[in-house]
Order: sequence, then structure tokens, then C-alpha cells
Amino acid sequence: MTIVLKVDPRQPDLEKIRQAAASLLEGNLVAFPTETVYGLGANALNRKAVERVFYAKGRPFQDPLIVHIASLQMLYEVVNNVPNEALSLIDQFWPGPLTLILPRHPSIPAEVSAGLNTVAVRMPSHPIALALIEHAGVPIAAPSANRFGHTSPTSAAHVLADLDGKIDLLIDGGEPIVGVESTVLDLTQQAPVILRPGGVTHEELMKVLDSVLLHGDESSIDQKDPMPSPGMLSRHYAPQATLILIESENSTNACMRIIAEATLLLESGKRVAILSADEDALIFEQLGVRIEIIGSSQNLAQIANRLYSAIRLLDEEKIDFILARSYGSKGMGLAILDRLRRAASKIINIE
Repeated sequence: MTIVLKVDPRQPDLEKIRQAAASLLEGNLVAFPTETVYGLGANALNRKAVERVFYAKGRPFQDPLIVHIASLQMLYEVVNNVPNEALSLIDQFWPGPLTLILPRHPSIPAEVSAGLNTVAVRMPSHPIALALIEHAGVPIAAPSANRFGHTSPTSAAHVLADLDGKIDLLIDGGEPIVGVESTVLDLTQQAPVILRPGGVTHEELMKVLDSVLLHGDESSIDQKDPMPSPGMLSRHYAPQATLILIESENSTNACMRIIAEATLLLESGKRVAILSADEDALIFEQLGVRIEIIGSSQNLAQIANRLYSAIRLLDEEKIDFILARSYGSKGMGLAILDRLRRAASKIINIE
């Protein structure tokens, strides 16, 4: 059984934090909350502990991990070189949901980075995550604390549903603020490239850097070569239910298509649910389907925050099909779109 320590993020119990930190230093796996999702942590300097992360999750070794740090001093123990543009981003966004890809320091085992000479690193803003790293005194390698490919966890219950008995300890620190993973920005390219959109938007990055590129469709990778960033497989963050995504810049047209798809599925006897914005819910009431409201389309941070928990809830209810629409590709809409695309079994593009 996994040991569970309940910790209040507003006033972290340092005795429990020290217990978790000691467990990490013994080579154990500790799940903990961050501001994005729950992470599954191992001492990033301990090769055997890092390997345990992959085995516990069922994660392929070509999919790299993110190294979490608690200070700039620790950054220089993880990376070989910190360019000026990285320092500008750190000053603006750390601690926070931004991961930077930089040259890997020899102290970091190659297994952390899929054998590449780069490493993904970030400083989380969650008080429990920071306290855990500080007390451990070592960088922590941590992907999301879930079965590989499954919907990421935004509660301790989600972690236990996937990994109970496979990990040593779990810090239950409530629900994250952001709810989707960090943005991953590659600074080893000629121009910085977003490999995974997330909690820091493209528009926010552009206020700091002269140029930030968006990785195109080729960012969906289905091969055995090492990947430069986590979250790049075309099928990821996926529910057990079949998720159908309707992509459109026109919300009314998207809702009408959802109604048509839901009607056909209901006629075939399927259990159907809709991930709905507040504003769309009335449109779907006539269908008699399960409607899970995830927030206002005018507040995409709210939708991002509720997305994973809503999908997991519908899976618990044994829904057969989940229907969802896109919310544009600006701001947090891009991160939501990325997660829905990778979770979807079918994508329907309409005008």
C-alpha cells in the first residue's frame, strides 16, 4: 500500500515534508502536488530511482522527465549553460508552470532525458513541491503521477486510482491551481520553440522574447526515437472512454455538430457525455445526455483547471463516449486544444 500524508498547502506540516524528503533520498518514489498536476518524484541524481519512475508508470524510456528544482543554485547543478534569454524567462515566470529545455549537466543521469544531451527543468510554485525539494536538497525528476498515456491526475484520489501500491508515498495537498501541465520551451534551438503548450501562454512568452515558435503538427510523435520533451505523443492524456473532439472557430457550429454526433450515439445505445462550457449547457439539455460543465468559455484558465478532473469523473461513471469542442488556439485555448487532441480518438474539423 502507498503511504498517504495529508498536507495543507497553506501551512505545510514540515515534519511530513521531511518524512517525504527522507523517503526520496532513500531511492523511493513520492507523488506530490504541483500547481499544474500531481507529479511522481524521484531523486534526479539517483539512476535507479529514476528508472523506477518509468517502471511504475509503464512509461517508455524514450519519453523524458522534467527535473524540478527549488533554487537558482540548484539550476546550475542540473544544466551546463544558462543563456541570457533563460534568465529573462526565469525572472518573469519562475516559480511557475514553465519548463525550459537546456544543455544537461553530467550529474543528471541520461535516463532522465531519454539519452539526450538536453534536460527539461522547471521551478514549481506550489508550496508543498518547493518545500519537498528544499528539504530533500536534490533536484526531483517528476512526470505526472499517473499510468502512462492516461489522463493526468489533479487530485490525490486520481494518483491512487492509477498507482496505489506501485509508489511508496503520496502527499495529498488538494487540487492544483492550473490543472494542465507546464509549457515546455526548447532554448537549445536557433529560435526558442514551444514543444508543449501549457500554463504559460505563447502570448506571455512573446512579451519577454523577440521570437517564440510553435512546434507544428510534427510535434505528434509515434516512434521509438528519444523525444525532446514529454507530452509529444499523438495519443496521450487519454480517457478510457472514446473522446470525440469537434474543432471549430465557431462555437455555435461546434455545438450543433456535438448534438448531431450525440444523437447518433444515443440511437445506438451508447452512454454519452458532453464536456460543456457554461454558455453551451442549455443547448444540450434537450438531448438527455450527461452534461459535465467545465467553466466559462470567457475564462479558459477555469476550463483548463477542470478539464482532467471532468474527464476522469466521466470515466468513473463508465461513459462510452465523451464529446467536446475546442476553444480556439489563443492563450490557454492552445493548451486545452493540445490536450483534447491527444486525448481524442476522433477529431472532426468544421468551419
